[in-house]
Amino acid sequence: MKKMLTKSRLETIAAKTPVSINSYYSDQVTKTLTNGFFTVDNQWIVKYWNKAAEKILRVKATDIIGKNLWEKFAGVIPLELYAIDQNSFMKDVPVHFEEYWGEMGAWFDVITYHCDDTLSVSFKSSNHPHTKENPEQRLKILTELYRFVTEITNDCLWEWNLEAGEIFWIDGGHKRVFGYQVENALIPQSFWESRIHPDDKERVLTSLQIIFSEATETLWDEKYRFQKADGNYAYVHDRGHIIYKKNKLATRMIGATTDITDKIELENKLAEERFNKQREITEAILTAQENERDAIRTELNENLSQLLAASKIYNGMAKKNVINRDNYLEKSGDFILHVMDDIKKISKTLVIPGLLTSLTDSIQNLLDDMLITHPMKIEFYSEGLKEDSLDKKLQVSIFRIVQEQLKNILSHAEASSIFISLSRVDNEIKLLISDNGIGCDLFNVSTGVGIKNIKTRAEFHYGRAVIISKPGEGFDLRVVLQCR
Repeated sequence: MKKMLTKSRLETIAAKTPVSINSYYSDQVTKTLTNGFFTVDNQWIVKYWNKAAEKILRVKATDIIGKNLWEKFAGVIPLELYAIDQNSFMKDVPVHFEEYWGEMGAWFDVITYHCDDTLSVSFKSSNHPHTKENPEQRLKILTELYRFVTEITNDCLWEWNLEAGEIFWIDGGHKRVFGYQVENALIPQSFWESRIHPDDKERVLTSLQIIFSEATETLWDEKYRFQKADGNYAYVHDRGHIIYKKNKLATRMIGATTDITDKIELENKLAEERFNKQREITEAILTAQENERDAIRTELNENLSQLLAASKIYNGMAKKNVINRDNYLEKSGDFILHVMDDIKKISKTLVIPGLLTSLTDSIQNLLDDMLITHPMKIEFYSEGLKEDSLDKKLQVSIFRIVQEQLKNILSHAEASSIFISLSRVDNEIKLLISDNGIGCDLFNVSTGVGIKNIKTRAEFHYGRAVIISKPGEGFDLRVVLQCR
């Protein structure tokens, strides 16, 4: 079958066909859809009667519409069928059965649908003359059918008579995918509409009305939720080829329904994971900011405020003691100088690299300040950064990671030397911060807030942070960030 759907094969078919492919397909498929189809209300008054029903049951639509079905067919349709159809009014899903009609001398395959207080019945005779079609003709018709759906999946194929409001579910796809016991049978359009999720229904039907009214597009494409036989909803993707008459009136549509539930659920799961990850990053950044505020608050309250208080005391003493005034003023001035120095240190911890100096210079200044209060061996190497091409946010993250890890080393490592390497290879920034301190057992030590902040910053730039450490063997932090 697939070999017959090549472009050259289709062109050959089209060339040999004296009428348009659309007209040819519409006429030929209509002839193969031999299902009789009628609709009755809950009083068994016939509301609709198609041409196939006229041929099979030999009753004109004008003679049966508006009349009671059972009064018209008393003694013809078996009472068993009445019992089955009566039960169908109580069900929300299609009912499929076979029944022998003695008066008609044939077995009939019957499917009933209950929707909006009406019952629709699709039926066909197993030995009706129209069912004995020529195999070659059937193959040719199917080739034309698949021509319209070669660009769409054939999970659940259908052919929609827009004028009659009937949809032909083809080859059992809806049975296999959605659980409806329907195969090669007509269903009313109203039944399909009743299975669309209420939140999607208006959008889907409106999209159909627009495309039919504009009559400029031949492809209808829509995604929505469709109720399965078990009552659960599946996410589906419908695509159909629209066939118009010469007056631009849409008459038929051929297409397929694909169950995309797994795809949608995976996308939703990934979106939720991305949201949760972004929330973690945001929370970590906010936590880091709050920690910085707490550190500044502590420094102001416990250190600077005390120094200023001492300076005030010495100023007061200088006013009262003329003999020691110069000595008191000198000590007061020393306290004020300490305050000024501490303010500078606080400012440096808050400065954003790139505004006042380069990234490497900012890191070097950070190291120089560290050496003043914590004498140790520090080596810093940088290579191939090309800072002008680096995003400012990325530079800030690199600086904050170095700053955070140096704080961790001073607080926990008991190290005498630190090695820092910062380099760029293609679109990756590689940062290594290594110390010779006491190290730790990664399996028994919980990750602190500082390391969490580093990892979330790395993930924010599509990177990663890896820790290598053992007790007594120092601590390595290896970070890789993406340049974008």
